[in-house]
Amino acid sequence: MKAHLPRRRFGQNFLIDQGMIASIVSAIAPQRSDRLVEIGPGLGALTNPLLEKLDHLHVVEIDRDLIARLKKTYPPQKMSIHEGDALAFDFATLGDDLRLVGNLPYNISTPLLFHLAGFAENVRDMHFMLQKEVVERMVAVPGDSECGRLSIMLQYRFHLDWLLDVPPECFDPPPKVQSAVVRMIPKRAEELTAKDEALLAKVVTAAFSQRRKMLRNTLRALVSAEQFTAAGIDPMLRAEDLGVADYVCLSNLLSEELRGVS
Repeated sequence: MKAHLPRRRFGQNFLIDQGMIASIVSAIAPQRSDRLVEIGPGLGALTNPLLEKLDHLHVVEIDRDLIARLKKTYPPQKMSIHEGDALAFDFATLGDDLRLVGNLPYNISTPLLFHLAGFAENVRDMHFMLQKEVVERMVAVPGDSECGRLSIMLQYRFHLDWLLDVPPECFDPPPKVQSAVVRMIPKRAEELTAKDEALLAKVVTAAFSQRRKMLRNTLRALVSAEQFTAAGIDPMLRAEDLGVADYVCLSNLLSEELRGVS
């Protein structure tokens, strides 16, 4: 079969280190009957060892050449191939209790993570390889310079666990950045305490829209001085100084007052 040349526009860097592949599969710990979905299977570095432990695997792939290769390699009874962009794919069509895995394209990782978060109710867990810088942002705590919108919104919806660091030499071609593997487990319904998640997202987005400015400026259109006081939040702080619970408290206060007005 003709060698596949990695395509920059798809952010393709193929994992080749067998020891690292084994460590990732071990962390995923697939079971025979799992409904597992691999995003961007590429040349099958994870696909092959996963299929050794699974009855069936779903994959989402955008590259037509790789799709043709997958169709030649794996029979339909072992693999369902979903052709298209993961950013536009409706994962809910695959059912519930999904386990999502993949070496996500680094050039679209942030919007893809937000897209996947929208299917948390359908998911048991997610294991992803990402640029290490993105994982640092995902797990950042209040006060960290890496703390941002991604940190708050993902930490609200998931329990996050930084599992492995993956050096560039584990890939072909080697990326110019460090990589890491993260586990994301959706939180239970009782842990999601925001009264209006859309309003929570709106507050967080506004707070980080100009991250070097104080909250009294970035949230001026949403939050009054009295509301900051009622929520116990110092308006002189910056967005990165607040944690998930602070943003939930503030958005819940706004939600209650909006309902009171209506």
